[in-house]
Amino acid sequence: MAELVLSTVDQGVLTLTFNRPDTLNAWTAAMGRRYFDLLAEAEKDPEVRAVVVTGAGRGFCSGADFKTLDALRSGTYDERPDPRPATFPTTIGKPVIAAVNGACAGLGMVHALVCDLVMTAEEAKWTTAFARRGLIAEYGLSWVLPRLVGQQRAMDLLLSGRVFTGREAYELGLVNRAVPGERLAAEARAYALELAAHSSPASMAVIKRQVWHDWETTLEESARAATHEMLASFERPDFAEGVAGFLERRPPDFPAL
Repeated sequence: MAELVLSTVDQGVLTLTFNRPDTLNAWTAAMGRRYFDLLAEAEKDPEVRAVVVTGAGRGFCSGADFKTLDALRSGTYDERPDPRPATFPTTIGKPVIAAVNGACAGLGMVHALVCDLVMTAEEAKWTTAFARRGLIAEYGLSWVLPRLVGQQRAMDLLLSGRVFTGREAYELGLVNRAVPGERLAAEARAYALELAAHSSPASMAVIKRQVWHDWETTLEESARAATHEMLASFERPDFAEGVAGFLERRPPDFPAL
């Protein structure tokens, strides 16, 4: 199972690579379990401060494997489902950056957009695909997509299932950055290294939780919770080190999460 997702750690950055390039990294239950297991391990690993997720070969993830879809269609699918939801990466207390290097379709698009930041190759091909397979907006995409691009643009992408490029994904506001494919890996890694070197792991964990959960709260509730989190941050060593590093004009040396 290990070869389904490659894993390397360097300078605080964990890179996870979906590794079924012959299928454009089509999603299987086994690949999903391995991916989530590695994220859960990263959560506990003090060496890991940021995560980059990408795909081997020409694809990021082309969606559910067609053997899986055919088994579901024929009623012969019998794999044990993972109890962790597709949104599992949002619960990891470390920033997860998707580097969409190629085909990103259906379930693959879900897994890109539940990362905290998304970068894409300009030429990468994106599609929701669901309506063209007789399916629906799966795994929370009907919640995430309108919040990223607005209701009308979300309707367009979901109802049509049309293919669009990474450059259009950036223009729609779907991703943080679109760059030529040959620069994508280096840019995603450079961003992750910046987080690992200069941002407090504890602060990033709290901020991530705030951003993903505050969509469900009122402004007043968010401000009240932020006050509680701010007071707690004053007591952490990260605060003392962040201020000291700034005053002493040196990079901060934050403790691991």
